[in-house]
This record gives sequence, C-alpha cells and structure tokens, in this order.
Amino acid sequence: MLRKVKADLHIHTCLSPCGDLEMSPQNIVTQAKTKDIDVLGICDHNSAENVLALRKAAKKVKIHVLPGIEVTTQEEVHVLALFNNISSVSKLQKKIYQNLPGENDDKTFGLQVAVNELGEVLHFNKHLLIGATVIPLEEVIKLIHSLEGLAIASHIDRQAFSLISQLGFIPDTIELDALEVSPLLSLSEAKKRYKPELPLVCFSDAHFLSQIGQCCTLFYIEKISIKEIKKAFLNQGGRKIIH
Repeated sequence: MLRKVKADLHIHTCLSPCGDLEMSPQNIVTQAKTKDIDVLGICDHNSAENVLALRKAAKKVKIHVLPGIEVTTQEEVHVLALFNNISSVSKLQKKIYQNLPGENDDKTFGLQVAVNELGEVLHFNKHLLIGATVIPLEEVIKLIHSLEGLAIASHIDRQAFSLISQLGFIPDTIELDALEVSPLLSLSEAKKRYKPELPLVCFSDAHFLSQIGQCCTLFYIEKISIKEIKKAFLNQGGRKIIH
C-alpha cells in the first residue's frame, strides 16, 4: 500500500567540520521526531562514520535512516549519495578516503567528531573532510550508481559548491537522479530556472538542530527504500513526489 513519507535527506552531524557539536545522534533524532519526519538521510562531508550511530539512535524512535555521504568532487561540486545499507556507503567512503588529499586542522576548520549512538566520542577524524576529492563529477555519479545508490546534486541554487556555481550549467552527459534546492528557493521558482526533466527535491542541509526539517520532501511510496524513492523520481507505479 502506498503512503506519504516525510523525508529530510540532507543532514550533517558533528562529524562534519562545519556541523554544530550539538548534532549528536540522540539530539538529531529527537528534533526530527518533533517535526514528524519519517526518514533522515545522514550525509556528512566525505564521510559516513556517524551513520551507524544514527541508525541505532533512530531505531528507538522509529525513524528510518538512509546511509549517505555528501561527496565533494574534483570540481568542488557537492553531490548527495544515498544508499540502503551500511556496506554500500562504506565502500564509497573507502574510495573517497583514498582520493581525499590533506589532513584536517581542527582550529581552522573545526572538530570532526565520530561518536556512538549516545553521543560519546569515539575518535576525531583526521581526513580533510571539508576538502575536495580528486574524483571527477562524472566518475562520482557512476560510482554511486555502481553501488546501487542515488546521486542528487546538492543545493543547486547556492553560490558555492553547487553544480551551477562550479560549472555554470547542468551537463547532459551526467546521469543524476534529482536536483536538490535549498530552503532559500521555492520549488516553483526552481522549476523555472533549472532542468525540468530532472525531479526537484528540497531538504534542510541541516548543520544545526534548529534547521532539521526546515525543508522536507514528501514521497508517495510503498516503503522507505532507495528503489521506491527512485520510482517516485520517475513517477512509476503510482509513486511520486508530492510538492
């Protein structure tokens, strides 16, 4: 049976150097519960080390978590990669770490805190997560799809780290699943500006607790899975995005 699912699929944790340290698993899921969110996408910059902790915390309050990463490509384009399982996102993380130069400077860029479901510190990530990988955009998208994930261009209306800001256009040669607009732009305005054949979604890109659920997308799907969301993007079998 098809049902409405409220999704905020672009959430950062205290692992992202630009994420607030209060973005712990328990705090995130507690805030999401107050916003009646059904599914969260945990997409820290270039890492998925806090995804498992979020899944454990979210299970207690019956919120689904999709494992993800916000990948920074060689062109400094941000791309959301979302998966069904930890195994797939871990494979992507391994590839990113192999192609991510530099080491984090806590004082300059901020702490990168890996935690357990209780918010207890496990370690401080030393990779330069705020940096760009040396993997080109097209290869990143192909890699995501090879791992059976969704590739969504992040906050395309932003003036930095977006597909439009970095390339100036949306190439026909790349096979994105959707375009994300930030809460700053209405979907009706986005439809006028950008490629109409690609579905548009809006997520919060939350770095602070107060931002969670600031912008969500409603999916009409049978169950929460990458396959069902993909069908909603394609308007298949009654699945759809509800704007």
